Amino acid sequence: MPWNPNSYYQFKDIRFKPFYDLAELIVGDNVLDAVDLGCGTGEQTAILSEKFTNINFLGLDSSAEMLSDSYNLQTERLKFRQSTVEKFVAEPSTWDLIFSNAALQWVDDHRVLFPQLISKLKLGGQLAVQMPYQPENILNKILFELGNEEPFRTYLNDWNRPSPVLDIDTYAKMLFENGLDQLDLSLRVYPLLAADADTLYNFITGSALIPYFERLEQAKKLEFVDEFKTRINKHFSKFPNIYPFKRILLYGRKNKSINSQ
Repeated sequence: MPWNPNSYYQFKDIRFKPFYDLAELIVGDNVLDAVDLGCGTGEQTAILSEKFTNINFLGLDSSAEMLSDSYNLQTERLKFRQSTVEKFVAEPSTWDLIFSNAALQWVDDHRVLFPQLISKLKLGGQLAVQMPYQPENILNKILFELGNEEPFRTYLNDWNRPSPVLDIDTYAKMLFENGLDQLDLSLRVYPLLAADADTLYNFITGSALIPYFERLEQAKKLEFVDEFKTRINKHFSKFPNIYPFKRILLYGRKNKSINSQ
């Protein structure tokens, strides 16, 4: 996907707060090697590297555009590489820390993905993941509903993207059953003050709208955007307004191999 770092970080404050909340869950002792999945521009990975000075970090992202400036941040303990999460889980490497902030919502089938990620943790290793809780976020709901309706369903050739993000109870069960303990799971609201519908449109245009735009010709894209903004106005009815953006934070440590249970 043609990610645009400038569009994505237009709302940097609200995008960084859950990152800091997730980073606070990490225990830095006895951690040597860590990977940041979906590291984006690498700025957050660099912050982690500065916070945990005893850890070697590798930042992975599938987007060349997002990674373009990250290589300037590289140090002896901080490296970056272009790769997908799917390629990562297929590699034989194991890690003391697998970190991912606002990235795994782009990867399908979490019932398969999370056991794969946990299998790549060393004994005592930590998993720390944050994702937008798309099933309950209004903008994601409006977007999915719009993609299922005509004429946009035809414009998109019957394509739509249901969120792979599961409910928190399911993640708790998966993490526990795959050998993690010291679990810390939460659903948090990060309110965005929206002056108008354009604010909310701009907030989602740098992320969830990207794969829809890829599939729409310019005239159809403009029609899609116009209807999307109309529905935002209809739902919120008046501005300024608060958008209660929900995110799910997941943390656990590997206490044993699943094969030993």
